[in-house]
Amino acid sequence: MARGRNTPRPPHTRADLLVTLLRKRAAAHNAGAEDLEALLRDQIRWALPIVREPVAAND
Repeated sequence: MARGRNTPRPPHTRADLLVTLLRKRAAAHNAGAEDLEALLRDQIRWALPIVREPVAAND
């Protein structure tokens, strides 16, 4: 007990990170923690992959 809590391992992939953030956001929503839920939404947006459309070459 003197050592405190175990520190969770960092997520290995972006998908693992998203799963963790989505679970935390759902818990914040269920608890009515609007500020925390908004913060987590921002983190989820940041963690989403960015897919860029290929630029068309001008012929």
